[in-house]
Amino acid sequence: MSGIPSADAIVVGAGPAGAAAAFHLASSGRRVILLEQQESPGQANPCGGGMAASVQRWFPFDLSPAVDQVIRRVRFTWALEDPVAAELPGDAPFWIVRRRVLDAFLSLQAQEAGAELRCASTAEAIGREDGLWQVRLTGGETLRAPGLVVADGSGSRHAGALGLGPARPRFASTVSVEVDGPISEADTARFDFGLVHHGFCWAFPRQGGTSIGVGTFIGQQSADANAVLAALLPSLGLPPDAGTRRSGRLRVWDGHHPLHRDGVVVAGDAASLCDPFLAEGLRPSLMSGSRAGQALSNWLGGDEQALAGYSAAMRQDWGDSMAWGKRIAQVFYRVPKVGYQLGIKRPTAPQRIAQILSGEMGYGDIAQRVIRRLLFQRG
Repeated sequence: MSGIPSADAIVVGAGPAGAAAAFHLASSGRRVILLEQQESPGQANPCGGGMAASVQRWFPFDLSPAVDQVIRRVRFTWALEDPVAAELPGDAPFWIVRRRVLDAFLSLQAQEAGAELRCASTAEAIGREDGLWQVRLTGGETLRAPGLVVADGSGSRHAGALGLGPARPRFASTVSVEVDGPISEADTARFDFGLVHHGFCWAFPRQGGTSIGVGTFIGQQSADANAVLAALLPSLGLPPDAGTRRSGRLRVWDGHHPLHRDGVVVAGDAASLCDPFLAEGLRPSLMSGSRAGQALSNWLGGDEQALAGYSAAMRQDWGDSMAWGKRIAQVFYRVPKVGYQLGIKRPTAPQRIAQILSGEMGYGDIAQRVIRRLLFQRG
């Protein structure tokens, strides 16, 4: 019958945010359908990424099976020279993961908690009727549920249409490369701020290779991505043409916006939560997915303020810091050499960035001093 719910909640997207939401919903006793448009979770994203080990706090199970490499140092350079380095604080403060492994691992945890995973299932259209969210799949089947999580990534088709997040998202352009082979300094993540116009490049060691990326945060991806990689790869002991290039876009944080409506929440990249300065996306995905799942479960249980509480908590615990991160990025990436000299090269700066990456500090803790320094001390 058309009015019978298929589940308590439907989660669109089985990436980190969607799988986290599905796990928390299912573990609280809700009937959950988790939709993944690919043949398996993570299939479309073979790349590696980094996340603070502090994400463990949002899960009752051990995340270490999904961890590829532990990072204990960060190293910054300007055009591959003028290096500065910092030790990351705490025990195992930053983890490198392969998205294919992480997504599959989290989806399995959701299934073991009771969620139903449906792969090769694309949500073609979403609407609401008689108090139920209607999700029409490719092939014509329609699923119905009172609760909905939209977590369909940076290319989200549904967040804006449902009035969730920014109406006109802002994107950073990226080119990523996965290279197999020996690595040096397996415990060190590298960032270079001089090779890329209005952006930076990074190299994260992983088991059996290196995850490398080039990101442009103001304007479009510059045409010299291959030239950047041709310079960067040999500095890592790799051939200049190593690996397969993969272009992408990061949906970066660009202002405070509602992340909920009646019975629906948006999480992860679809919610435009990616750090606009350092491009961190996994931590906000896991944070928002976990909190979205918990909030929706509470809403289904009768707490009418639970979803508004989710939007408010994400603003306080992530958005307020990202508002400062955006301001820093706008100044830094327009005058990056000045930024490197007056920001990164300062004795305390690498440690501060390390603390931000590890989740121990937010941009608001350093922003006013950094912006004032960049604006008024260029000479």
